[in-house]
Amino acid sequence: MTAEVEPGPRVLREARLLAREVAEQVAIDNGVCIRPVPYRRLDSLTGLAEVVNVPCGATLESKCPPCAKRNRQVRRAQCREGWHLEAEPVASAGEASEDQRWLVEFRANLQGQRDEAEHAGADAAVADLDAAIDAVDAEINAAGMSGNVLGRTAGQRSRSTRRRQDAPDLPRRVMKDTTLGRTFTGSDGKTYRPSLFVTLTLPSYGRVRGGMPVDPGRYDYRRAARDALHFSKLVDRFVQNLRRVAGYDVQYFGSVEPQKRLAPHLHMAIRGTLPRAEMRQIVAATYHQVWWPAADEVVYDGGHRPVWSAGVGYVDPASGEVLPTWDEALDRLGADEDAEPLHVMRFGAQADVQGVLAGSKDADQCIRYLSKYLTKSLGEPIGDGADGAARRAHAARLVDALRYEPCSPGCANWLRYGVQPKNAKAGLRPGRCRSKAHKPEHLGYAGRRVLVSRKWSNKTMGEHKRDRRSWVMAALGLDESSADPHRYVWQRAAPGDPDVGSAALRLLREVAARQRWRAELERLRARADAAGSEGSAVTETTVNTGWIREVSG
Repeated sequence: MTAEVEPGPRVLREARLLAREVAEQVAIDNGVCIRPVPYRRLDSLTGLAEVVNVPCGATLESKCPPCAKRNRQVRRAQCREGWHLEAEPVASAGEASEDQRWLVEFRANLQGQRDEAEHAGADAAVADLDAAIDAVDAEINAAGMSGNVLGRTAGQRSRSTRRRQDAPDLPRRVMKDTTLGRTFTGSDGKTYRPSLFVTLTLPSYGRVRGGMPVDPGRYDYRRAARDALHFSKLVDRFVQNLRRVAGYDVQYFGSVEPQKRLAPHLHMAIRGTLPRAEMRQIVAATYHQVWWPAADEVVYDGGHRPVWSAGVGYVDPASGEVLPTWDEALDRLGADEDAEPLHVMRFGAQADVQGVLAGSKDADQCIRYLSKYLTKSLGEPIGDGADGAARRAHAARLVDALRYEPCSPGCANWLRYGVQPKNAKAGLRPGRCRSKAHKPEHLGYAGRRVLVSRKWSNKTMGEHKRDRRSWVMAALGLDESSADPHRYVWQRAAPGDPDVGSAALRLLREVAARQRWRAELERLRARADAAGSEGSAVTETTVNTGWIREVSG
């Protein structure tokens, strides 16, 4: 009988949990951002400055679970508020403020100075004024104005809008100036305002079983890669066709998530309703054509790749011939009457269309389903065991197919096919594009995971967060008007500053602060309940404490 060998010190050390990992888990359990951004906050009234940890405000695809969870909760509220509106959302922009007018006038003066400097040939002055103009443009957007004062500065290419002969025609109704769907009166005299919940998928690329290709060698990975790259454009075209057929400004809230086979598919809540037969007709008639230069024949591969020449662009390494620019390649494509699009994509035959009534259990279930996967990347979850190994191999083959596929006009992969990318610069190498579309966690889809029309709830994410804050303040009996939003001046703090501290130390402090804030929250909630209708008076210092900022998301 062999004696059992006790594990040595090294084995014991490797089996121990890392203290930093436990600290992050504790932070997640307490709802604390694990990647806080240090900012220096200056109080304009007292002159005091302190370092404040601001949550990373991560996107819905973030790897910071607490921030992603808070954003998902806000998205749920946004979806619920806009789905079954009974009145038109107010979309009036109002009058421009004095600050906004001053910024635009200042921008006009800078433009005049730049034109004079350019006319005089003062290149240094032109460069300085360009930098100042960029800064003012950023200030204009920060002041609550969207877009650019110059509007569209680049010309837009257009091709024939004639529909493909293999796509069915769609009926068109006269557009009405409304975002609300039809109402129906039941036999009991009650008025119903139904809406739709639609799920759209991409077509088949080969037989699959359990989400995995039965025969990977016959699975069309190239087509799957191109469909994923341009999926967002197909969704845009579906919305355009939907509005033309519906005859009103259809509003929607959608989310994109992966199927088991790792192809993106769409869940969309639609305000208003259409017959299911018409919805399926719209899906069948929707397509998107990618009018890009040919990318099927490899021109440069391996060590034989284009070379950068200053002032010229990329040239052939042997002959020195300059590669056609992106605009030149598109001009050639437009002049060829027999040219075909690089890729044509459509939705698959499976289209699920459900009618949903406001306030029903189905509506709540659909809202939860829309936000179910928003905190995960498109590549999750892979899993373990034999199925996990098969999924990882399937994902690796898809990523390999995406490696040399051009993802945008500026993608470095165009050099592989003998075309200079748009706005080409030195250092580009095919197969090393930095776009997130080529990263394994995105699997080709580089668009937004959440798709919300402009008139859905008539509120931005920031406004929904402020509504959440106001609700908390009112529930606690606090006066929100006493908090001055212009009191503090914020400035990004460098991680190496002595008063900032290490990331681990800031994380521990945030956990301790969160526990204090929760205790204070419970105390104030009990105080507000006891006060009843009389409310609860608090000082301005209490209103500005950090816990209310965190509780309100």
